[in-house]
Amino acid sequence: MIIKSLRKLSFIIIVLVLIFVPVGCNSGYAENPIQDRETLFQASTINALMEGLYDSVITVGDLLKYGDFGIGTFEGLDGEMIVLDGKCYQIQDDGVAYLKEDSVGVPFADVTFFDSDYDDEVASGTTFEELKTQIDEALPTENIFYAVKIEGTFTYMQTRSVAGQQKPYPPLTEVTSDQVVFDFNNVSGTIVGFYCPEYVAGVGVAGYHLHFITDELNAGGHILNFTVEEATMHIDYTNEFYLILPGDGSDFYDTDFSPDYSDEIEEAES
Repeated sequence: MIIKSLRKLSFIIIVLVLIFVPVGCNSGYAENPIQDRETLFQASTINALMEGLYDSVITVGDLLKYGDFGIGTFEGLDGEMIVLDGKCYQIQDDGVAYLKEDSVGVPFADVTFFDSDYDDEVASGTTFEELKTQIDEALPTENIFYAVKIEGTFTYMQTRSVAGQQKPYPPLTEVTSDQVVFDFNNVSGTIVGFYCPEYVAGVGVAGYHLHFITDELNAGGHILNFTVEEATMHIDYTNEFYLILPGDGSDFYDTDFSPDYSDEIEEAES
């Protein structure tokens, strides 16, 4: 194991509730107030997705001002998002990855500027659950955010995506019950995602939320399962969190978020 550097583990949550812009409006993001690359930027909340709030909060172009690495989805819950090396890809329900233009709307996403702090090899035969255990044992604390990148070859990779939805939007669990599953054998690519601490459950996805894209950048999706052939993991310690919320006039203002969505989120993620 090689630990390149252990950055200060002070945790700062900056919830910018003052940045409210109308859905579909880009004017609030002309300048990036984030100066620290160790910041996880998030648009909206996972509970908003659970309630079927799939309207745009930010555009792809503005999202990429806040990070070159990340995951999310697109307006209307149209497929799975992967941001890698500063480019944004959409895995549609045909399993194909499409490079997205800056004007496309985003209802939910997490991005950061990826700088690895910890690198380790992943043994052949390691499964998704075993990898989570390996990462857990390597983390200096469970109480900050981590960006996770795993590059390698997989004897098996199982992913999913969903079709874009039309209003009135159904809740997320209803959409994922009709998810399209893709099975890859002997595939090379990159896992992109995040670990979020348990205390942000409902704001973000507590635990691991990972997507996959092939080396050819032509296929992938939200990860359901995998088995490693040969891979290296890279972890970026990320101790700041910046959240923007949907603007005045959006359905977000009138939605009741008091229910506990934990079971539904687990169902939707799997």
